[in-house]
Amino acid sequence: MGDLKTVVLVLGCAANLLLVAGILWSMFQPERRVWPPIHSTGAHKIVVWGLTCVGFGSAIVLALLEWGELDFPWIIRWGLGLCLIVLGNAVVWSGVMQLGMAATSGDEGVLRTRGLYRFSRNPQYVADMAILIGIGLLSASILAWPVIITGVTALALAPFAEERWLIDRYGEAYRGYLRTTRRFL
Repeated sequence: MGDLKTVVLVLGCAANLLLVAGILWSMFQPERRVWPPIHSTGAHKIVVWGLTCVGFGSAIVLALLEWGELDFPWIIRWGLGLCLIVLGNAVVWSGVMQLGMAATSGDEGVLRTRGLYRFSRNPQYVADMAILIGIGLLSASILAWPVIITGVTALALAPFAEERWLIDRYGEAYRGYLRTTRRFL
């Protein structure tokens, strides 16, 4: 394994594992949580977005450096992988527009239950997971998968850290939403 690949792999996994650690901390120490932040600051956003970008960026770099290392069929790579990336991006950016960039970054916003949020309480997380999996499938890269798996783990855990905070903020309105809308799909 080349030095660049090793560095990118370690950086990507480390960034994602730091996100996982922060999310787990937030789940078990909600009064001292880091996600969603107790007080959203510019520094907090830089750390969270920085780690997220390092995780996603590392998956992309490894995907490009190891393009086609695995023998995935064409239909898996270009049919499913590319579809997940395109559809995931469409959902993520639609969710950002519906929720707003500030709320996407951890600021308190308005409870959204329409649009994409009518079908999933966490469409942006689901879409981000689809993008990462799509990158792995399209690129057929071996080394991208540890970064993808740790990234998907962080994205899958994040809603569990958020739900108590959302109940505290929106009370019965959010409890009703919990009963009628699935967490993921």
